[in-house]
Amino acid sequence: MKTYIELWKAKSTWLNLSMEERGNYMEKVGPAIQQFLDKGIEIISWGVVEAETHHKIDYDFFGIWMLPTVELAREFEAMVEAAGWYEYFEQVNAMGNHETPQDIIPKIINL
Repeated sequence: MKTYIELWKAKSTWLNLSMEERGNYMEKVGPAIQQFLDKGIEIISWGVVEAETHHKIDYDFFGIWMLPTVELAREFEAMVEAAGWYEYFEQVNAMGNHETPQDIIPKIINL
């Protein structure tokens, strides 16, 4: 099982679209997301990065997903790219195995 985290913020290309154009674009994204939910991807959370966050990152939104396989993660990434998402949003991603603090702390110590 893979945890996948997206952080994104709007580019000027998004901000320059009308509300109607933004809505039309998002209407196309919804079915694409549903296809991946049907394949076993799970949305853990989507949210707005709060301004009061200590050591806040310079992104406005986040998405956290659980993906059953790396292959499905690569398919998901290709869909995001093909949808033109990166034309409108600056985004960074992180992916890793679903682990616990007990799994990760020794890895941090052994760096």
